Amino acid sequence: MPKKSTISFFLICIFLVSATFYPVDAYITKPGGAYPLKPLVTVQDGDQDDEGSMSLMTIGLAKATPFTYAWAKVSDEQKILQSNHVRNPDEDDEEYTVRQLHLMSQSQFNAIQIAFEKAGKPYEITTKGIFILNVLPNGAADGLLKAGDRIMQIDGIKSSDQQSLIDYLNDKNVGEIITLKIKRDEKLELIEIELKPIPSDESRAGLGISFSEDKEITTSPTVKIKSEEIGGPSAGLMFTLEILNQLMDEDLTKGYSMAGTGTMKDTGEVGRIGGIDLKVIAADKADVEIFFAPDDVLPEEVLKKNPSLGSNYLEAKEMAEKIGTKMKIVPVKTVDDALEFIEELEPKK
Repeated sequence: MPKKSTISFFLICIFLVSATFYPVDAYITKPGGAYPLKPLVTVQDGDQDDEGSMSLMTIGLAKATPFTYAWAKVSDEQKILQSNHVRNPDEDDEEYTVRQLHLMSQSQFNAIQIAFEKAGKPYEITTKGIFILNVLPNGAADGLLKAGDRIMQIDGIKSSDQQSLIDYLNDKNVGEIITLKIKRDEKLELIEIELKPIPSDESRAGLGISFSEDKEITTSPTVKIKSEEIGGPSAGLMFTLEILNQLMDEDLTKGYSMAGTGTMKDTGEVGRIGGIDLKVIAADKADVEIFFAPDDVLPEEVLKKNPSLGSNYLEAKEMAEKIGTKMKIVPVKTVDDALEFIEELEPKK
């Protein structure tokens, strides 16, 4: 018969393994790193002799375990996020990854467009179809389509934008069969789908998918961005500044280590992102000197529910003061705000 000490030892081992590896329904975020953009962004024949640098910021995100959850509760550099604050409803791990990478692709698209507009350089936009982000369980497309597929045609008609797909399906009824031409893994396929009620509105027929337009931008000079392993749209502002820096003869860095965060909209506006306080910590550890933060305006309905919530800039400034960094936090509502700050900045001696 095993000794009590042996049984206790095994029970402790089981507890420690469970606490370390058993996942719970939450995520842990922590400071990531600063990634210099020059190795990631290449503008053909672009200016490369800058003395400073521009970097994008990341945060670490991992599924929580009992141990990491408990540690995050007492850590100043980790935060707990519930799953519904990270993933959309009915979104699995693969679909989450596909959505994050697509958001990164969209941020690059907007960054290139805005940078070329500011530099007065030519570009052309083409559509690549409708990009599928998520397939709802028990919807018409469940088991037939998957995240990452592109819808090229519907019943032989080119489908290049979201509205054309929505308008076409609005005239259809439950039980009707449509034929989609899709691109999957660079191969074209024809798939027949019997329309079902939309889970959110059973009075309408649909495919049971979430989607977005997929566009491509062609420029002269050409731009190549390597960011296959980085997801999300938050690097949009910094991509824009780095592309502009290479398009222009002048050194926008002026010898400083610059970083920042914020989405880039097709209007040039800089959008709010999550985890900016953790990115400030990461930037400080990377010896960043100037940090651009979205100075977003929160909607009144959001402020009513969360009266203590502030703009990204205020969050970043508060964390900067808390950790005692000498890094300058710069508020930006648009890319022009960042460019105006740079124009007035004295070169580093």
